[in-house]
Amino acid sequence: MRLPTRQSLLPFLRWLPSVNRKKLSNDALVGLTGAILALPQSIAYALIAGLPAEYGLYAAIVPVIIAALWGSSWHLICGPTAALSIVLFTSVSPMAAPGSETYIGLILLLSFMAGIFQWLLGLLRFGALVNFVSHSVVLGFTLGAALVIALGQLPNLLGIEIASQPTALATVLNLGQHLSETDWPTFAVAGFTLVISVLIKLLLPRWPALLIGLLAGSLLVLFMPKQFAHVGLVAAFEGSLPPLHILDFNLNDITRLLPAAIACGMLGLVTSLSIARSLATKSRQFLDANQEVRAQGFSNMVGPWFSAYASAGSFTRSALNLQAGAKTPLAGVFSAILVALFALFGTQLIEHIPLPSMAAGILIICWGLLDFAGVKSLYRVSRSEFLVMLLTLGATLLMELQTAIYAGVLASLFFYLKRTSQPRVRFWQEDEEALLRIEGSIFFGACHYVQQILQRSQGERVIIDAHHVNFIDYAGVEMLHQEARRLGSLKRQLVMRRARQQVIDEIQKLEGAEACPIVFED
Repeated sequence: MRLPTRQSLLPFLRWLPSVNRKKLSNDALVGLTGAILALPQSIAYALIAGLPAEYGLYAAIVPVIIAALWGSSWHLICGPTAALSIVLFTSVSPMAAPGSETYIGLILLLSFMAGIFQWLLGLLRFGALVNFVSHSVVLGFTLGAALVIALGQLPNLLGIEIASQPTALATVLNLGQHLSETDWPTFAVAGFTLVISVLIKLLLPRWPALLIGLLAGSLLVLFMPKQFAHVGLVAAFEGSLPPLHILDFNLNDITRLLPAAIACGMLGLVTSLSIARSLATKSRQFLDANQEVRAQGFSNMVGPWFSAYASAGSFTRSALNLQAGAKTPLAGVFSAILVALFALFGTQLIEHIPLPSMAAGILIICWGLLDFAGVKSLYRVSRSEFLVMLLTLGATLLMELQTAIYAGVLASLFFYLKRTSQPRVRFWQEDEEALLRIEGSIFFGACHYVQQILQRSQGERVIIDAHHVNFIDYAGVEMLHQEARRLGSLKRQLVMRRARQQVIDEIQKLEGAEACPIVFED
């Protein structure tokens, strides 16, 4: 067995020696830009997850550093995300009161379990498993998650206090019963924040619209205390670096959290690898997918011990990282360090942020998750994948989110198996020969379809052009032998022409193959 090298254990040693003063100063400046974007987003995502605001900052520190140093991508920036936050909330809120010590402990335990799952996939080089979560599933889930998140923030936006609900439909029904309780000053603060943010985004797209909107809403409440004194504010907390957290490995909790941990692990990997591949294409960088999977898992394994909940690739921060001209992953490290400094010295500013302003900021984030162009393209290219997207979207709104992910994956697999179970077969007749060109694998799912075509074939010789058959399993081998025996009883012959050697080897392995030979021709 080959022992791991220093560079495989510490992959940042591959690029760290090439860092010079110019690259370092450039990445520090890019990191500052990333930190400005990360601050309001991280706080907003923590609130979505039902956690105190400081846990969003903690999640943007240790996991970000580890993922940057141990990952393969030059530009991928990790941290808390909207989709993972809402999955965590819907998974754990039925088990404990959001924001409580028990709830925080369960969230961190779930995050650690998701990291273990990711790391094992990378260690076993099973990173390709995330490909089973198709783009249509991710698109449908993202659309649904954006709607679920937006609905979850409406109570803060309207100044209504209602209990959290397990599904979007239940949230809508519950909100409808309490709309008459809307607090109009709270709604006004949210509307003001929303208008300012949108105007900045439209007129000054390079400016941090979300940060400016939150600042505007905070100043409105601060300078008009008579009108907005009762408007809720983000809970105050003592500034500190991420505190150590000892995880409680309760077997009962682990069993209950396992399905959600797998769902979070898969969702995080799909998100991160999709972003990393997109950025690698633009920057012409080679991406090691298994190393990236291991890095994601490692970051989520270590992060919870430093009070950081599950993290994954952030599209907005990663795209900004590329556009701003980051030269090395140190840009992500600098971003995390600056967020840590803010968590240590700038927390008094957070307690002045109104909850309706934060809710308005989250609505803007949700709007950015709605990929209308992607939906339109999917509809044009593949109706079956579009249907998978709709099924995932519907499941996201009607079911718990981790269940919706599984439903989307199963729908994708169903349509994939449906396509592969009917490989393309070109058929023509020449005198006493029936010729079939099979373009696809002959496996258990396709056996019945291929066998029906063989049984309808006429001629003394039934010839299969197997040049495009790359794989055959036991069910396929057994089916071909059955057909060879049937044709032999009718004084006819089954011929495999231009078959690949590995296909021939599999066919000849079957016991009794000599008694009913299939003829092989070049």
